[in-house]
Amino acid sequence: MIRLILIVVAVAVVGVLVFAATRPDTFRIERTATIKAPADRIFPFIDDFHRWGAWSPWEKVDPALKRTFSGPPSGKGAAYSWEGNSKVGSGGMVIAESSPPGKIVIKLDFLKPFEAHNIAEFTLVPAGDTTSVTWAMYGPSPYVSKIMQTFFSMEKMVGGQFEQGLANLKAAAEAAKQ
Repeated sequence: MIRLILIVVAVAVVGVLVFAATRPDTFRIERTATIKAPADRIFPFIDDFHRWGAWSPWEKVDPALKRTFSGPPSGKGAAYSWEGNSKVGSGGMVIAESSPPGKIVIKLDFLKPFEAHNIAEFTLVPAGDTTSVTWAMYGPSPYVSKIMQTFFSMEKMVGGQFEQGLANLKAAAEAAKQ
């Protein structure tokens, strides 16, 4: 009986490993929100890491979060690093491209709880008296990530955080004075 159980477990593990190997080598998660504000009012909330506290869904997860800002106050070269509890981990971001008021590209490096190197991209597209804001994150999907994604949906976990962040950004931008 124990031998049969061990064989079943071994087959299941091999099955998961083979399935993970078939997953894509890259990932992309994105969400979009419509904000009733001009792009030039929304853009500074994203382009200045000091203002992320008003909308980023991760800023409130750890009240004792340690933040470090470096480089210029906003725009290309602005940098932000964090160190927090197990829910937010540690890492850093640097604005790699800042094209007001339509696009911001951020190099995103997670160090803990797992190491990952991705790109976050915000695009703002005006449409009458509203702006469509898209928040995307993409990058490589190493084998260990593929195994984790067999059990956990990054699309749902991170996508839900993006939705919350965009809702917070909408509230902050719509409430901001013109």
